Amino acid sequence: MIHWLQTLLIARMLLLVARLYLGYGWLMSGIHKYTDGFDSSGFLKNVIKNPVMTFDGHVQYPTFNAFIENIVLPQADLINVLIPFAEVTAGILLIIGLFTPVAALVGLLMNFMFLFAGAISVNPLYIILSVLILMGGYNSGRWGIDYFIRHMLEHPFFRFFNYTSESLQRA
Repeated sequence: MIHWLQTLLIARMLLLVARLYLGYGWLMSGIHKYTDGFDSSGFLKNVIKNPVMTFDGHVQYPTFNAFIENIVLPQADLINVLIPFAEVTAGILLIIGLFTPVAALVGLLMNFMFLFAGAISVNPLYIILSVLILMGGYNSGRWGIDYFIRHMLEHPFFRFFNYTSESLQRA
């Protein structure tokens, strides 16, 4: 399936639709946080007060909760800026097809943080789409700016995201 996602034209079309849908979702989420005002402290306090529990009544993610309580919550003002910025940036990058798998990875990490905190929402759908975009590698952004900057994508950092010489030569 990975080879299919990384090479075929039909996969490129489906990845474009997934990329645009996911990008629009992240962009709108970030814009709403900017325009409607965003304060993460209430959500973060609720994560600590009502953590995700196991069936036998124990905290499911004690390390995550300690991280939220001791590191993230004291920096709530910074988090109030970083989350909307990351959402808008990931959305724009996905929509224009620039560093597409990298933007999908940023969104994927945000989705998992929200899931660890107990927020379901659209996170499972966004995770599936992000994984597909990551598996598609260069083909995910082939119809986007990634195509025009493919010569710059030879850096070793991008090899992790399937920006290899072979995938770039197929362009």
